[in-house]
Amino acid sequence: MPNERLIEVELAARLQVSRAVVRTVLVRLGQDGLVVLTPNRGAHVRLVTEAEAAEILQVRAVLEALTARQAALNATAREIASIRRLLDRMARKLEQDDLLGYSDGNAKLHAAIIAAARHETAARLITGLRAQLVRFQYRTILVPGRPSQSFEEHTAIVEAIAARDPDAAEVAMRQHLGHVESTLARTATAIRRRPAHPDSPRTI
Repeated sequence: MPNERLIEVELAARLQVSRAVVRTVLVRLGQDGLVVLTPNRGAHVRLVTEAEAAEILQVRAVLEALTARQAALNATAREIASIRRLLDRMARKLEQDDLLGYSDGNAKLHAAIIAAARHETAARLITGLRAQLVRFQYRTILVPGRPSQSFEEHTAIVEAIAARDPDAAEVAMRQHLGHVESTLARTATAIRRRPAHPDSPRTI
């Protein structure tokens, strides 16, 4: 959970690894922006605020628009066929009202597009940014009406890549992540306005 303390000895016992391994991993997570390391006080899970999440999505929109453009230029026929299959699976998850399954498919589709782009620097940066949005990953897809809109946006991205149209692919990806950002902002507003209840979950 955000701000949760990460105690080396407890993590080592739970994961059945040495404290040296835990310490190394915590340093790496700190470099990735997921953990805060404080001298003489240990580590805790970093809280990503709503405002920071919006900024991360803005940066992702630029980087993933680049990968969509490059995928339209570089994807092989086999990769495009694989991307289409992922989109088809997302459609089936949507028909089954399996929103968590749809969200997992969404992540796989984005990963396939990034891989097809063959842009290692963008891929590395996107991976780090996505990791910081873990606690927000299911929030937007649970908004009424958002799943069908999301599928239309993904379809536009895939069709542009398949048509080898880099301009359209770039625009479609920017629009998609822009809509994700605006939806996240609406959910944040709704959560702030919701009456506090001791048993209510704090995040989705």
